[in-house]
Amino acid sequence: MKTCLITRCLGILIAMAFLLGSRMAWAGEDFLDTLGDNLKFGAFNNYVTGKLSGRLNLEQYYVQQPPPGLIYTDGHFLTNPSLTLNLDVQAGPQLYLFGEVALDRGYDPTEGPAKIDAIQYALRYTPWEDGKLNLQIGKFATVVGNWSRRHDPWENPFITPPLVYENQTAMWDTDAVVAAGELNSWTTSPKNLRLPIIWDANYTTGAAVFGSIQKFDYAVEIKNAGISSAPSSWNATTVGFANPTVSGRLGFRPDQAWNFGVSSSVGTYLEPKAASTVLPGYDLGDYKQVTMAQDASFAWHHLQLWAECYESRFEIPTVANADTVAYYIESKYKFTPQFFGALRWNQQLFSTIPDGMGGTTSWGSNVWDIDVAFTYRFTPHVQAKIQYSFLDQSGPVAEQQSLVAGQLTVRF
Repeated sequence: MKTCLITRCLGILIAMAFLLGSRMAWAGEDFLDTLGDNLKFGAFNNYVTGKLSGRLNLEQYYVQQPPPGLIYTDGHFLTNPSLTLNLDVQAGPQLYLFGEVALDRGYDPTEGPAKIDAIQYALRYTPWEDGKLNLQIGKFATVVGNWSRRHDPWENPFITPPLVYENQTAMWDTDAVVAAGELNSWTTSPKNLRLPIIWDANYTTGAAVFGSIQKFDYAVEIKNAGISSAPSSWNATTVGFANPTVSGRLGFRPDQAWNFGVSSSVGTYLEPKAASTVLPGYDLGDYKQVTMAQDASFAWHHLQLWAECYESRFEIPTVANADTVAYYIESKYKFTPQFFGALRWNQQLFSTIPDGMGGTTSWGSNVWDIDVAFTYRFTPHVQAKIQYSFLDQSGPVAEQQSLVAGQLTVRF
């Protein structure tokens, strides 16, 4: 019965996406071209140039309860519309300003009223044109890994993030663990309280230094919150810089096809309001998340490959270290200039911790997930995407889940 329902939902989403996509592509292509030209501007003899751009996104999800990842709904169906506006301003060869504002229901797919939120904003200074040094300050995506640089719905071949960016562990950011049994009980707690290894693109606030020197890329950032922090912690007005997180990535490009990188991040995973739950003799800085990551990408003709592996440790001074490893391998193949498909394998494994009764127990549910997606790009402005995912997890919480999602994107 479930298989029939999933198949029916998949068929409906495909039909709706292609019907809406083809109609919008046929009716609005000239308008979108003209709109894009009209949203460019210049001043001071074009010393200052800029443009406004945007994206209209409509997503439809069918999920089995409880919903997987960072999707929040009490039902089986969730519609998630959003409108994003971007501003890019270049002042001479050295200064670059960008910002992104969204009208949506929240950073992650959820139910509820729409609201306006500043997703990112930053000022970048580039003293030399060779790109060896860039200084940036503001609220922007993390430099860790390679997915945050390609997570935009237009570029990302999938609708949902890789497992490592959305699968919540048992760890909370609002309370410090004081006993092993407490963490074990959090395994089945509401997922809006729990943290993944890295929360999506992690638009935290701070400063970064990055650049490229011959075949090497480097980036270092200092941010107000950890890479596992929830969107509610990303603004500096919510979480200050009393306990900053330091992250970095070193990349190597041996040729045009390959790109390799290693990343690391160290910082507390607790919010400031958790200070009252920390035992005497400890402070928030003792509860660190220490993460190492490796990434690789490959491109050859119509084929693109990406892979990342994260090893993360949540330090609990009064219990033990809670370790987890997660990775994914992703491929994208362009069948035609307008049609391409993608396949992704994800897995996450958890270590054991003391169970409080003299033994040990896993502090999370080992999980694997497979994602399949197809995208059809009607025009340079309109595309439709469909995805099917199957997740299987075992351990303290054992379940199997299917997800079907459709996405229509219009950019201008």
